[in-house]
Amino acid sequence: MKLGKLEIRMKSHCFVGLFLVILLTVALFRTDQNDVILEEKDSRVEEERIARNVERKTGVSSDDSVSRCDLFSGRWVFDDVAYPLYDEKKCSFMTNEFACEKYGRKEFKYRNWRWQPHQCDLPRFNGSAFMEKIRGKRVVFVGDSLNRNQWVSMLCLIESSLRKSSPKVVVRNDNLLAFQAIEYNATIEFYWSPFLVESNGDNPEFHRVKDRVIRIKSIEKHSRHWTDADILIFNSFTWWLEPNLTILWGSFGSSDAIYKRVQMKHRLYEMALNTWSDWLEINIDRTKTKLFFTSLSPGHFHGESWNGNNCYNITEPISKQDYWGIATDVDMMHIAESTIRKLEKQGLKVEYLNITHLSDYRKDAHPSIYKQFLPPPNEEQLSNPKSYSDCVHWCLPGVPDVWNQIIYDYIIKS
Repeated sequence: MKLGKLEIRMKSHCFVGLFLVILLTVALFRTDQNDVILEEKDSRVEEERIARNVERKTGVSSDDSVSRCDLFSGRWVFDDVAYPLYDEKKCSFMTNEFACEKYGRKEFKYRNWRWQPHQCDLPRFNGSAFMEKIRGKRVVFVGDSLNRNQWVSMLCLIESSLRKSSPKVVVRNDNLLAFQAIEYNATIEFYWSPFLVESNGDNPEFHRVKDRVIRIKSIEKHSRHWTDADILIFNSFTWWLEPNLTILWGSFGSSDAIYKRVQMKHRLYEMALNTWSDWLEINIDRTKTKLFFTSLSPGHFHGESWNGNNCYNITEPISKQDYWGIATDVDMMHIAESTIRKLEKQGLKVEYLNITHLSDYRKDAHPSIYKQFLPPPNEEQLSNPKSYSDCVHWCLPGVPDVWNQIIYDYIIKS
């Protein structure tokens, strides 16, 4: 009898032990399963992050995206044989804002970097071919000083295609700077309009104002100067980065005008681009005018992953692939991209020059202290060069030449 009870207890203990083993196995299985689920989730999050990066770097899709290589995705390759594309000292159109060698820069590697797209080659700029393509046409860059930076680059690039006897003179008419290539009956112009819409910063010489005032719905003051252009290249980003802007309802100088100080820079930017896009829809001849919009040109004010606080004394590009600067306002870029997509749905094609990512690598290519400053830096600034370094604009030859090579590719193939 006792033996029977012992056998029953032993069997009970075996069943309990077996049950515990099964429970432990199930628990371990569920833990492993959860780990797999978490790994899969982490993988999806990473894939989504990469996708967002690709989306924001790729920008607006194009109808010919299948046949056209993505010129904006690539890397910088040092090439001191084929680059630079021109000599700073020999460019008749060079201005003191971008002449870094003239103002004391002794290190010149920034001029020898070539942009290499991943899947194709970026065509070398051929000034003669470009000028033939725009023969009898009017090309206008519209925007802020970064668009002027690109305009000067374009003039330097095409100068070799001009006859030596051809006048190399830029004529100013208020906000408009114009060069006429007589032998091609073509003009390449720059129009100062940093917000695109009307503002108190519209004077091309005297626009350093503390409180920037914008007429968000008014563009006609500027746009009447572009209407008959054959190629329009717009930009407008940098001036919108101010945290506070004032909106004017009414006219400048009017006694019943209403001023409102606002902090919603993204909403204001969207409203201004809507004003711009409405004007394009109504006034642009779709059979004649080719349109471009250049994305945000990145500044390098913060040290981030390199030594130093800004671009001062930096001589090498950022080598990290897929680098994206923390100062780049991606939300503003998405607003511009959305506006361009809406225009495309209305049958108006605007080529989006998504130069932000490729330019973000080039922390080495800004003027820093090597340019003409107006007014000149004071003694306190001179004792701390980082404090007044220009980390917004670009030395020439340099990064804007690549932007123009991309425009060249579009125009030559159009």
